[in-house]
Amino acid sequence: MQSIENKGRRIFMSSAAIAALLLGNRAAWALDKGTAGRWPKVAPPQSPRIAHVIEQLGRKRDDSYSWMKFIPAGGERTRENLPELVGTMLKAENKYADAILAPLADERAKLLDAMLARASSDVAAPALEKDGWDYASARPAGAAHAVYTRSRKGGKPETLVDEAERAKGPPYFRSTGHQPSPDHRYFAWAEDVIGNDRHRICIRDNQSGAVRTIVDKDAYGYGGLVFAPSSRWLFWIWRDARNRPTRLYRTSVDGKTTDLVYEEKDPAIFMSVKRTAADGFIALTLAGPETAEVRLVSAADETAAPATVWPRKIGVRYEIDEWNGGLVALTDADDAFDMALLRLDAKSFRTLATLVPHRPGTPILAILPLAAALVRLERVEGLHRLVILHPDGTEKTIGFDDPAYAIELSPEQSYNAASVMIIHQSPKSPRRWISIDLASGKQTVVQQQAVANFNPDDYEVERLFAPAPDGELVPITLLSRRGAPKDGKAPLLQYGYGAYGISSDPEFSIPALALVDRGWRYAIAHVRGGSEKGRRWFLGGRKFTKRNSFTDFVACAEYLAAKRYTAKGKVVAYGLSAGGLLVGASMKIAPTLWGGVIAQVPFVDMLNTMSDGAHPLVPLFRPDWGDPLADPKAYDYIASISPYENVKAAAYPPLLCTAGLKDDRVPYWEPAKLVAEVRHRSTSGNPALLHTDMDSGHQGSADLKSEYQQKALFWAFAMRCV
Repeated sequence: MQSIENKGRRIFMSSAAIAALLLGNRAAWALDKGTAGRWPKVAPPQSPRIAHVIEQLGRKRDDSYSWMKFIPAGGERTRENLPELVGTMLKAENKYADAILAPLADERAKLLDAMLARASSDVAAPALEKDGWDYASARPAGAAHAVYTRSRKGGKPETLVDEAERAKGPPYFRSTGHQPSPDHRYFAWAEDVIGNDRHRICIRDNQSGAVRTIVDKDAYGYGGLVFAPSSRWLFWIWRDARNRPTRLYRTSVDGKTTDLVYEEKDPAIFMSVKRTAADGFIALTLAGPETAEVRLVSAADETAAPATVWPRKIGVRYEIDEWNGGLVALTDADDAFDMALLRLDAKSFRTLATLVPHRPGTPILAILPLAAALVRLERVEGLHRLVILHPDGTEKTIGFDDPAYAIELSPEQSYNAASVMIIHQSPKSPRRWISIDLASGKQTVVQQQAVANFNPDDYEVERLFAPAPDGELVPITLLSRRGAPKDGKAPLLQYGYGAYGISSDPEFSIPALALVDRGWRYAIAHVRGGSEKGRRWFLGGRKFTKRNSFTDFVACAEYLAAKRYTAKGKVVAYGLSAGGLLVGASMKIAPTLWGGVIAQVPFVDMLNTMSDGAHPLVPLFRPDWGDPLADPKAYDYIASISPYENVKAAAYPPLLCTAGLKDDRVPYWEPAKLVAEVRHRSTSGNPALLHTDMDSGHQGSADLKSEYQQKALFWAFAMRCV
């Protein structure tokens, strides 16, 4: 028997009763009211609606699917420890999704083959030279994982990590943080073999070839490990039981000694650790959405307690690096909301000079200090540009003529290099690694991503601007086949994110090309909530202005239809994580605008999640969303925009949601609840699908085939929708 809570009472249900509720009444089910013959006539699961009244700040709501939430008392969620009702629900949902999607098998296979064929000789990155060693990573032809190597000039490559070998056995594998020690004796990386973003850390001794696991679990891999300047220690970040990075440890490279360096008590603070550019310090950055604090450990005394540069202060964000014999701070202090660059004294931490003043509308995104120059990445009119600042104060600007493109600074570059390596790409231009001479600015293409059966002249990239309801112009990056007519007949997939100040940069995508090759257009809507136009663009789609993100997204689709790039009903919306909130809310605002909606691990149960103080990310992101536990205004605003809370009777388009069973960021029950509610209220008869990966978390396993398989599923679903 399975028990569930209902207003303080336990209701006991037999397995047969559970199955009946989940499978529904097949005889009575009527599907395809508006899309006859497009989808198989398969009865969807009918998840039970069980009253669960929540009283909060004098307000009441009934979360009828609250029973879907399961957090184990200890350890991780697995297939084996799920409550019977939840396990039965997820199995039924996967079975139903598989049945509805079964007719797409041939199209999915064709899409996957097309993607893999173009990526058959994709190279991960060119070698980066460090002290006479060339470090490189590449994905061999036909392989799904990368191989990391090093070599002397002209010498035979030495394999450091073969990810395909590491990935054998576990159902999930994703690695990150690959790096050599400063003396090149060791090579370290973090790997997740469970799917819950909790890593183990491995070190290879390059003299013997032996690999040791020096941290067996609970490490944070993303910006969470770095060698000390002496190469004697590895500094790494630990995640607590709630998956929050809260401690910095120092472990000897032989794994025999581990010391606690710092512990953070504030759950609203995130941690990252790095070595400064000239190897003078270990920098621990403690940051929230509206504050930061950096603590430094000097290379002169690697076992000393870290020293605080500036104590944290609400409203002041900063990060620290090292250049030209001193420290530099990238900061928004003194209302420099798009960031200024300051020079600091390395001992007293006082400000000595302003290297780059604040320029509203020209945000500084990143800096890379090198001995010969300080390189910074910034935006102008939403597009990247590179600026080389020399120690004498002179500057050289590097830009590109593409209508839309993206630049990134290649990581792990040698401080003494005479050139800087960047990666340039656009939706129709594969990644190019370009070496830029720091003295002359001369550009040399070192390597280009190999893409088979591809001619960039077959495609066209446009930069468009859609008027939002309040008059703001929302940038759109649009990829089409060259010469495609603007007659309103082409279907279009529109992607967006719009949260946390993260920009959706116009990058090269083999999956996007595969879709466009089938007569589609592919659009990126650069809505507010991202930082495409600087900090103010972010703030215009945050907290009590969050609705702007959704209306921007709708405005982009309507503009593209009005300009005959597509038509209403032919646009499929696609969003990931917080982008799932974007497409879920946009579906509610304009249900008939969309031909379909794809929401990948979507954040759609806002009110309940932000009311859960135990959630690992809730304290950190209250400044972004509000606090419905303490602020009535925040409660009311979130309640007014949360997709799950606002499903009404409407003719919703086909909906496909995905989830990961082990996801602690956006747990499976968020999309599960939305799908159940849409299915309960939709008047269209279109399917609402949930597919849960029972072995992964917020991200799938990091092999190319798995990534492309998911995109092939999404694109085939989109094609069936329109």
